[in-house]
Amino acid sequence: MKGTAGTLLCPVAERGHQEDNCLQMIQNSLTVALASISKQMVREQYTTTTPGTSLERPKNEYIYKIGIYGWRKRCLYLFVLLLLIILVVNFSLTIWILKVMWFSPTGMGHLRVTKEGLRLEGESEFLFPLYAKEIHSRVDSSLLLQSTHNVTVNARNSNGEVTGRLNVGPKMVEFHGQQFQISSKDGKPLFTVDENEVVIGTDKLRVTGPEGALFEHSVETPLVKAEAFKQLRLESPTRSLSMDAPRGINMKAQAGNIEALSQMDIKLHSSDGVLLLDAETVRLPKLPEGTRGGSGISQGLYEICVCPDGKLYLSVAGVGSTCQEYSRVCQTR
Repeated sequence: MKGTAGTLLCPVAERGHQEDNCLQMIQNSLTVALASISKQMVREQYTTTTPGTSLERPKNEYIYKIGIYGWRKRCLYLFVLLLLIILVVNFSLTIWILKVMWFSPTGMGHLRVTKEGLRLEGESEFLFPLYAKEIHSRVDSSLLLQSTHNVTVNARNSNGEVTGRLNVGPKMVEFHGQQFQISSKDGKPLFTVDENEVVIGTDKLRVTGPEGALFEHSVETPLVKAEAFKQLRLESPTRSLSMDAPRGINMKAQAGNIEALSQMDIKLHSSDGVLLLDAETVRLPKLPEGTRGGSGISQGLYEICVCPDGKLYLSVAGVGSTCQEYSRVCQTR
C-alpha cells in the first residue's frame, strides 16, 4: 500500500484570518489523504478474497527452513534402520533360546517347579555347588550321584561351618563328623561309629573273609559261632589267647570235636566253683607212666584219682594204685 503526500506551506507573515484559512486547508488535505488510503485498503482486501485475481506480493529476502535436511537426515534414517535390525535379531534370539531351553509356564527343560519344590527328570549336570534341604528320587527309580572326580556332601550349621562331610572318591569313601550311623527302614540303628566305640546293632555279624576277623585288642561278645558245617577256630599266632567270663564259659560242638592246642601251657581255672568234664570217657593219653621199683619210691610222679562225686585229686604214685575210695580229699567240701 502506497500513498502520496503533498507539501503544505503557510506564509509566516500573514496573520489573523489568513492563518485560519491555512489550517483549514491542511485539515482538508489530511481528510482527503485518509479517505484515499482507506479505499486502497478495501480494494486490496477484495482482491485477496476474490478468486481469479492475481496480485504481486512482495518477495521475502530471508526464508527460514524448519526440520532436518541433507546428510543429517540420511544418518538419522540409517540409525533408525540399524535399531530395527537389532530389535529383530534380539527377538529372534529370544525365541530361539526359549525353544532350545524348553521354557514353559511350569519350568524349563527337565526342570519343573511344583508345590513340593523342584523336580528334575532324566540326567542333570551341575557345574557349581548345589544347595538343597532334601534330595530324593522317584518312587520307581534309584538316586544316582556321579562325578568324574568325587562326590562331596557337606552339612553346615547356621554360621556356615561344615559340621559333617561325606566324600566319595574313586578309591576311598571318607566321612568327617562326630558320629556316623546306618539305620534300617524302621529306624533301628544297624551300625554306629563315634570317637569312643563302634556299635553293631544287627542280630548277627557275619565275616565272610577266608582269613576271618582280626582284632588287635579285646573283643566282648555273648556268642562266637561258626557257620553250619564249618569249623570255628580261635587263634593267637604270637601271643596268648585268654577267655574270661564272670559266670562261666560254655564251649559246645554238636557235630565235631573241641581241640585246644598250645605251644606252652593250657590253664583251666575257676575262681569260685568246680571244673566239670561231663563225658562218658575222659582220656589223658600222654601222661607219664611210672616203672616198677622199690616200695615207697614215687619217682616224682603222681596219680590222678577220682572221687565218687567226680572230684579229681592227686596222689603220690607208687608200685600199685594209691587212690582210696574213701579218701579225706573226697570227704572235704
